[in-house]
Amino acid sequence: MKRNILVIGIVIGLFGWSCSKVETQTQQQGLKQSIEQSTTAINTAIGKITETKGYQILSLGVNPIAKDLTQAASFKDSITLGLIAGIYDYQPDTMNMHRNFAYPFRLFKKTGTSDKMIVNLPQKLIFNPSYLHSFIRSDSVLKNDFTISATDYHLYYNLWNNLDYKLIAGLTLNSVDLGSFDISSVWNSYRDQLNSSKYTFTGGYSVSTSWQAGDTSKSSFALLQNNNPLLLESTLFVGNGFHKREKQYDLTIGNVEIKRGFGIDSIQVFQNGVLQKKAGAKITDSADSTGTICNKRDILLTFDDGTTANLSTLISPALTQLKALVSSLHDMYFAENIVDYIAVNIYYNSR
Repeated sequence: MKRNILVIGIVIGLFGWSCSKVETQTQQQGLKQSIEQSTTAINTAIGKITETKGYQILSLGVNPIAKDLTQAASFKDSITLGLIAGIYDYQPDTMNMHRNFAYPFRLFKKTGTSDKMIVNLPQKLIFNPSYLHSFIRSDSVLKNDFTISATDYHLYYNLWNNLDYKLIAGLTLNSVDLGSFDISSVWNSYRDQLNSSKYTFTGGYSVSTSWQAGDTSKSSFALLQNNNPLLLESTLFVGNGFHKREKQYDLTIGNVEIKRGFGIDSIQVFQNGVLQKKAGAKITDSADSTGTICNKRDILLTFDDGTTANLSTLISPALTQLKALVSSLHDMYFAENIVDYIAVNIYYNSR
């Protein structure tokens, strides 16, 4: 019996020593290895994201035919979800022309009730928005296989260019989940605005951006996996009008954080919250930029062993796609050119 107890004790002791050793190795992992692992995770994430239909939707960009809703001369109104709630199918009614030239006829027929705005339409009109804005009669026989389901929506816009906007909507294609939008925007003037935009992909990945304009301006973006940041960047500017200076910059890559504050000569590099004494970083901008790696900014990293690497090189497979995602979210192409166009068409034709 004593022998068995002794054996069990030894096993437990060895197991504990093994766990302690792994933990110590993790804690002592060098900056270079940590950065390489984190940038690999970023490239893997973007690689999986680009294979999704959600990425195709975010990559649509601005179509020259599509009109920004706020530029439509006829629209100075307010829409709430309650005014457009229901289930709608794409069934253009070209026989009854509407008096409003921007939305000349009814595109959607209400086929059911709901506390959401649920719109069924052909995927052709989503992946080629020009067909949504320029009606082709043959499109009316296409299958309504794409669904937009908005659980929250309001659009307040007036002659003084004040805007209060909210959209939360899920997307499906042939009943398969494609992800969801969460967009919020409040504009009181060009110098007083607060915006945020997020797209959650299937598989647990999401990309979000936020920006605030005023005497103090802020911007940030994040790439997350299951709400844990793989890449997180934020910038703070101070100043008046167009003459602003960068006061604080913060970039997090996995467990590594790179920080630059106003009045600090050197850039600080932290790993697991510990300031690194041997490693370093240098911010290099190819031109006046907005303080982001998605716009002409790069960072030269110096590791413990004296070797260097540009961040743009480490995440080069993913950087182009990441820039496209952040730009699309920032400009809200899909929301303005598709969801808002649909919402206003339903609103005008239900009055």
